[in-house]
Amino acid sequence: MDNNDILIRLRYALDIKNTDMVEIFKLGNVEVTKDEVLKILTKSPDGYDDDEEEVENDDHIKVNNSMLESFLNGYITFKRGKQDPKPGQPETPAKSNESVNNMLLKKLKIALSLTSEDMLDILEKAGITVTKGEIGAILRKEGHKNYKQCGDKYARNFLKGLAVKYRE
Repeated sequence: MDNNDILIRLRYALDIKNTDMVEIFKLGNVEVTKDEVLKILTKSPDGYDDDEEEVENDDHIKVNNSMLESFLNGYITFKRGKQDPKPGQPETPAKSNESVNNMLLKKLKIALSLTSEDMLDILEKAGITVTKGEIGAILRKEGHKNYKQCGDKYARNFLKGLAVKYRE
């Protein structure tokens, strides 16, 4: 599952309009136009190639990890409002090097104000049974002894569960 696919599924699951997508990217400090959003929301023509930073052609814009993280940070601001940084805290969140899927679940948990139980319910709606400990391991910081990398299957099913929950 590539970053464009994640954005396509997220947009569908949460019913985000194209104009809101432009605004969310802007809140994440990425300037895109409505036409560029449409190009982002097309499936990758070459499948799952994460090696290239950014490939642009006439009808497709490839989303890299940094751009996806900026979108998710913008979505947090879009849903919860701008937060004033505490003294000694940077103005913008630092870019993380962790798994894209772990970052996706963490940031969606924050943006949608989900509890671990809510996340379990969402995964259950997608037909996946997970323990609270597994969710906790996925949400931990990389390097923690109980950290677990989130696979595409969990991320895909989480997005599927979001679609079921928010589109009922």
